[in-house]
Amino acid sequence: MTSVENQTRLHESILIVDFGSQVTQLIARRLREADVYCEIHPFSNAADELERLSPKGIILSGGPASVLDENAPDIDARLLDANVPILGICYGQQALCIALGGKVEAGHDREFGRANVTPKKPCALYDGVWDLESEHQVWMSHGDRVTKLPKGFEVVATSPGAPLAIIANEEKQIWATQFHPEVHHTPEGAKLLSNFVHKICGCSGDWTMATYKEQAIEKIREQVGDKRVICGLSGGVDSSVAALLIHEAIGDQLTCILVDHGLMRQNEASDVVAMFSEHYDLKLVHVNAVDTFIEELEGESDPETKRKIIGRLFIETFEKEAKKLGGADFLAQGTLYPDVIESVSFTGGPSVTIKSHHNVGGLPERMNMELVEPLRELFKDEVRTLGHELGLPDSFIGRHPFPGPGLAIRLPGGITREKLEILRQADAVYLDEIRKSGLYDKIWQAFAVLLPVQTVGVMGDGRTYEFVCALRAVTSVDGMTADFYPYDMEFLGKAATRIINEVRGINRVVYDVTSKPPGTIEWE
Repeated sequence: MTSVENQTRLHESILIVDFGSQVTQLIARRLREADVYCEIHPFSNAADELERLSPKGIILSGGPASVLDENAPDIDARLLDANVPILGICYGQQALCIALGGKVEAGHDREFGRANVTPKKPCALYDGVWDLESEHQVWMSHGDRVTKLPKGFEVVATSPGAPLAIIANEEKQIWATQFHPEVHHTPEGAKLLSNFVHKICGCSGDWTMATYKEQAIEKIREQVGDKRVICGLSGGVDSSVAALLIHEAIGDQLTCILVDHGLMRQNEASDVVAMFSEHYDLKLVHVNAVDTFIEELEGESDPETKRKIIGRLFIETFEKEAKKLGGADFLAQGTLYPDVIESVSFTGGPSVTIKSHHNVGGLPERMNMELVEPLRELFKDEVRTLGHELGLPDSFIGRHPFPGPGLAIRLPGGITREKLEILRQADAVYLDEIRKSGLYDKIWQAFAVLLPVQTVGVMGDGRTYEFVCALRAVTSVDGMTADFYPYDMEFLGKAATRIINEVRGINRVVYDVTSKPPGTIEWE
């Protein structure tokens, strides 16, 4: 048994069985918030982890399939015989019922979105959370529904579209919900999950980010050994936390490479170099690759082509720098869980690729390197907590996210050096006004976009024909969903006036009030 496995066994754990839901990781996130260690494993081999994890409970996730499909994922019998409490969610509820002799049917009322659930009798799952006979908001996402309960089960809560919204067999310690308690649109869902792991499973809550840090360091040491790692340091929170974590694990075996590609925010490269050279004992190579990137991107308007060009040039730059260093065996990057789910399909089938600039599927074979991604299972807010554990200053940890492609995806249409500079200046003025207004820490991400539109305007005694600048600001918790920040008109007026007055090339400013469902919150 490895040292990481030894550490895992020191903690109470929950096994999460993944049936392919895009929000399965949110279950893990809620459990971590409750200080309970958990691991996600696909339904096909989750039962193989029982002996190693010795879980105190099992949660069956939702999924995109129908349990009525011919090759629908099913529950391994070993999970049902583990003699620990089980919670089934959505697909997990239906799969449980099929496995235990119940019945699921299609063709009934579907529910996608908000719904109201009414408890019908006391239940350990919502004890102390929901009062009886009142309606409670939840988030549904189902087409099929359970129509016959397995023996020993009873209905404890209902909704108009799901009469069996919560079912239970308390004697066998099995509970199941048709709705998703893990998402924010089920306001008290985190408390329901906390009830399951603490009150039902008996977990004391011995998992913290400090513990995660210790185990991640051990895992990095086991993966890397005595070999050399290069890390793509963008200056953002993710790559910076990854770099410091890896450095704490392997010290001088790590070399960080900051690629200045000309798509960074104003003074970004120099600020990052100054911070890391003054406060951290990291090997840092600053590569000026502005001409290389801009020459290949100039005039390119297709967003996917932009991403592929940027991703390829990053890899080529890392290859060149690794050779100069005498070679490297690993490439480290700050990939987060939202990057993963927006880049690949959980179910193995076709999916829409959202973040193709991330190397989540592996590196080109010619590189002969492996990826080190110590943050791959974390959300942005968890990375910030880890940053605190590593000693990063609050002013840095609280920085707004900045995607790898940088300003390239905030410049719809053809890229030119002139337009990049206009955008860089507008973005700097916008962020400065946000800080002066005391709003920076209330907003998850804010940025300016230079639209591929020019309009006629009158400035002073002359006419202008200049670009339109769009401003965006969103609130979010984990980067999975986002809503626009409700600025007042006074702020928007100040920001717009400053941009028009201070940035030559812009004569009109608009505010984007788009909300985003699960998926990317960037602009293209």
